[in-house]
Amino acid sequence: MNFRNPLHFYKYMNNLLDFTPLIRWQFFLPVRWLGLLGCVGAMVLAGCATPQPPMVGDQSQLAPAQEPLRLREGDVIKVDFPGAANLTSAYKIQRDGKIKMPQVGELVAAGKTTPELEKDILEAYKDKLLTKQVLVTIEASAFSVFVTGAVVHPGEVASDRPLSCLEAVMKAGGFDVSRADLKHVSVTRSNNGKMEHYEVNLKRVLQGLDSTPFYLKPSDIVYLPEKFTWY
Repeated sequence: MNFRNPLHFYKYMNNLLDFTPLIRWQFFLPVRWLGLLGCVGAMVLAGCATPQPPMVGDQSQLAPAQEPLRLREGDVIKVDFPGAANLTSAYKIQRDGKIKMPQVGELVAAGKTTPELEKDILEAYKDKLLTKQVLVTIEASAFSVFVTGAVVHPGEVASDRPLSCLEAVMKAGGFDVSRADLKHVSVTRSNNGKMEHYEVNLKRVLQGLDSTPFYLKPSDIVYLPEKFTWY
């Protein structure tokens, strides 16, 4: 018979099952059971399959949006008054988070960004300045992080200013080119009692494909993993 139309074949098979019980029980039912068992086996295998981890992206996808740097106790800042050079001076933020400035007294500096402190200083001096302009810059900062993994000198890295992830690695003696996996550098950070983890792709930075530095915070832990190698 010629079954060019699949529907005709389907009807023919149903007729066989209806009118030939011996064929139905001896041949077609075992075939049906084999098909059912095959479907069940496929579902079991699909359920037991190990889920694949998410694809790792570049630094711009995994690293957090960079927060503005905030002043801390012990930082040394310079306050520059373009219109009143006699007021320009450097200040060290005290343990109470304040600086003491002439004519206006104490101002809270710790926890603020430099633009925020500039705004507060302008407000404090608003009746004393002809030129309403002030510039705050960080001259020195008590800043230390920890770098470990495939670097030349793992350990604590101290600096007098905020560091990017790449700068911290270089201050630890640089990386071992033959071992270091620059694509998956991890940064562990304690934030309000919780541990946060970020991944930074330093290879893209070194290749010039990512121009946004990942700035570290005090006590961050930078881990430079080793490449996976087959033995």
